[in-house]
Amino acid sequence: MTFHSGFVCILGRPNAGKSTLLNALVGQKLAIISPKPQTTRNRILGVIHLPKSKKKSGAQVILLDTPGVHRPDSSLGRKMMAEVREGMDGSNLILMIVDVTHRPEQTDQFLVQMAEKSGTPIFLLLNKIDLLRHDKSKLLPIINEYSKLQIFREVIPISALKKQGLDLLLEKIVEALPQGPHYFPEDQITDQPARFMAAEIIREQVLRETSEEVPYAVTVLIEQFEQLPKLTRIAAAIFCERQGQKAILIGQRGQMLKKLGTAARQQIERMLGTRVFLELFVKVRSSWRESREFVEELDWRRQLHDFVGPSQH
Repeated sequence: MTFHSGFVCILGRPNAGKSTLLNALVGQKLAIISPKPQTTRNRILGVIHLPKSKKKSGAQVILLDTPGVHRPDSSLGRKMMAEVREGMDGSNLILMIVDVTHRPEQTDQFLVQMAEKSGTPIFLLLNKIDLLRHDKSKLLPIINEYSKLQIFREVIPISALKKQGLDLLLEKIVEALPQGPHYFPEDQITDQPARFMAAEIIREQVLRETSEEVPYAVTVLIEQFEQLPKLTRIAAAIFCERQGQKAILIGQRGQMLKKLGTAARQQIERMLGTRVFLELFVKVRSSWRESREFVEELDWRRQLHDFVGPSQH
């Protein structure tokens, strides 16, 4: 039996459940999750290793979680949409995921056009079916509406959160992938460096604990990341755009910053398997989302290139 492998791009509007699907399929938390739109800002790669069995050939599914499709109005938004397009380029399959609890909007048409223009086979995933448990009759009109487009190879109702329909989805994905090599070693499930994942864990805590405009105006840069045998030292800067946001992030007598730091440190320790010494600093950088240079600096691929040096990359 032949080995199947390939790249699968997860495409959807903000809050459709892309990151929840990635984490559920890989079986580990690779992408941060929040009910706030535009939580995912970078392409996040997750690898599923499926061993050979008597009935099935082995497979390697490389998933690419992308930022939510939206009409950008800042340098950050344009960078996020570039991440979406780069995720689609070279993919063998697109999983277009939609939230069945929301009526289709104009953004869905834009989404369909993007997917169709790529020329890549598309699966339509109707997510959050668990929220329709009292009224499954709502699902059929949605299926009929999308089926009229005649561009989807498969239409699969799922619940990424409850892991419903994911076995069937994975089966269909493997069937759609070509014969191919092992792109990643069997012990690797992502290409993200630990320092980027640590920055995302810190940002996730900000998303959870703050409201209004603060989460959207915040980004995190790791300034020091030193891994010793039993201890990892991390210094991270939380950037915001205004002094008022800085005051919220620090909180009265530093209580908010302490709360963010404790929660983030515990998660990072679980991820790394070592004790972590975490220092957080809050810095104001006015209108950083509009600064193309600063937004580019946030890209971990560029950070890695700068850290390693072009000759060793």
